[in-house]
Amino acid sequence: MSAVSSEAARLAARASAVIPGGVNSGQRRVPGLEELVVTATSGSTFTDSEGRTFTDYHAAFGPPLLGHNDPDVDGAVVNASSLMGVGVTRVEIELAERLVDAVPSLEKVLLTATGSEATFHALRLARTVTGRRHVLKFQGCYHGWHDAVALNVISPADRVGGKDPLSQGILPEVLDATIVCRFNDPDEVERALTEHDVAAIILEPIPHNIGAVLPKPGFLERLRELATKHGTILIFDEVITGFRHGLGGYQAIAGVLPDLTTLGKAMANGWPVSALGGKAELMELFSTTPGQPAFFAGTFNGHPATTAAALATIDKLQREPVHEHVFGLGERARAGLTALYERLGVPAVVAGFGSVFVTYFLEGPVESYDDLLRNDVDLFVGYRRELMREGIFELPLNLKRSHFSYAHTTEDVDRLLEGTEAGVTRCLERR
Repeated sequence: MSAVSSEAARLAARASAVIPGGVNSGQRRVPGLEELVVTATSGSTFTDSEGRTFTDYHAAFGPPLLGHNDPDVDGAVVNASSLMGVGVTRVEIELAERLVDAVPSLEKVLLTATGSEATFHALRLARTVTGRRHVLKFQGCYHGWHDAVALNVISPADRVGGKDPLSQGILPEVLDATIVCRFNDPDEVERALTEHDVAAIILEPIPHNIGAVLPKPGFLERLRELATKHGTILIFDEVITGFRHGLGGYQAIAGVLPDLTTLGKAMANGWPVSALGGKAELMELFSTTPGQPAFFAGTFNGHPATTAAALATIDKLQREPVHEHVFGLGERARAGLTALYERLGVPAVVAGFGSVFVTYFLEGPVESYDDLLRNDVDLFVGYRRELMREGIFELPLNLKRSHFSYAHTTEDVDRLLEGTEAGVTRCLERR
């Protein structure tokens, strides 16, 4: 082992000695990357403790839409005021106004620190409003760590169709109150709404947690109709799609308005701030309005530094051709990857939207999580491990998406295509 790799091992051992598993989030401990220690980030790249620099397409599951360490965003954070914990600050007011202007379904909005908190409060509010017990989610969609939605994400085949919790310690009655349906299957949703007292339907309008499964034409519209008919709150979890796909989120693209919307990730280019917004008549039921029944609080809600980061991010998204650039890179990559796999004779579905791309190694179509059970996991993970030899990083975990940022270039796309061909070819040669 070289001196540098010994240093990586030492750092990883230090982490494991004081941090359970050596990481602060379960998805960060990736097989084969147990000694990965990131020491620097810049633009479209990160550098590890061995001095290797990678072009980064994982991008922390997608927040840095502008690229790592964007100077405008980080400068706004440096100049922000400190935390007060009483009253409201000017930047909170300005951000709320900008969010309401940008996102079609938002009439009023509250800030949280994480997306999980936003979806938690959305479901609590839905139950407050309706007085109902059940919530409905979709297989493959991820909405955070809390018990009502911490199930049926990336499930093994034998757990699809039943309850597949992410953790022990969840009360059975909580699991029983969550209904899991197949994405793009409105008939199954309608049956569930007819048979149960459903307070809320929550979904990623594009399930990016499992790559990029696009909603079929009419699916989101049908959910809107069903929710209205049954008096159920429709929640779009746009923590991933919001801002990355457009200032108005995917709802602005689809033309379908939910009752509540959650936002986060790209909203502040990686700084920890999220939001929950929607109809005023619903949002006014939070305890931020005195005497109202849905409790809402948090020490770091609306923190001036992260709020300033969100304002600076929105400013840049409005001022510069960010979405035009990243959408162009995404289209270039998806077209190039499709041609590459056709040339190699590898069955593949290259999916994505805007700046997001992913290759599933299977015969199409891909319409729900059930289809993804056919994915060639060994090839999916294997070629991504090979990409690291090419100085390229896509997260080597099954079904995980990749992203372009404003800092990536067309030259990066060309290198990505070359590296992917080399990595896939090496994987196939070993078979």
